Amino acid sequence: MSFVSLLQAGKVADTLVNNAEQAGGESVEKTLSVIDLIMSSGTAGLIIIGLLFLMLFVALYIYFERLSAIKAASKVDPNFMMQVRQFIKSGNMDGAMMLARQYNTPVARLIAKGISRIGKPLDDINKAIENAGKLEVYQLEKNVSILAMIAGAAPMLGFLGTVVGMILAFHNMATSGGKIEVASLAQGIYTAMTTTVAGLIVGIVAYLFYNHLVVKTDKIVHMMEANAVEFLDLLNEPA
Repeated sequence: MSFVSLLQAGKVADTLVNNAEQAGGESVEKTLSVIDLIMSSGTAGLIIIGLLFLMLFVALYIYFERLSAIKAASKVDPNFMMQVRQFIKSGNMDGAMMLARQYNTPVARLIAKGISRIGKPLDDINKAIENAGKLEVYQLEKNVSILAMIAGAAPMLGFLGTVVGMILAFHNMATSGGKIEVASLAQGIYTAMTTTVAGLIVGIVAYLFYNHLVVKTDKIVHMMEANAVEFLDLLNEPA
């Protein structure tokens, strides 16, 4: 056997051994954590994701602050209107006013406003209660509109990152001189994908928070309307 034949046989054996090692060995699975994904999104992606995180923080703060305020406003003594009725029927307006001022709730403040107008025409009392109710609703809905703004702006900001990322990817392709570097191309794609995902997540969270607070606020508004109607019916009852 010639020397060349021995070399060729050795190369074939090495190839077979390498293939066997690759087939029998454990495959290395490459994983990408969230932090690595964010850090790989480039400067533009980091700026946009930073703004999205700021929006998420604001949304969380507003949600829990408003939720606490709404829960406090919804606490109404079930015997409150019955006690007010007893005081008014007995002519003890001062007692009814003191009772209403004991509770720091929108319903109690509406009734207190109505009690303070007793003796005036019923239309004036109704108007005063309506104006007080509008102020109470405004206080309940304080800063909730910011959640709606975040719910709409966050996905748009994420899409802006998508456009920026794709521009970077195409720019790298155009300036590569026919030799596309996968790393530089992937950075633009990372920017596009990560900002889109982050924007959608923040937008969905803010949207859910907003709608939950709106439902909670509507329940208190209905409660205020029901108690206001009951109070006006009480004033319409014959003495």
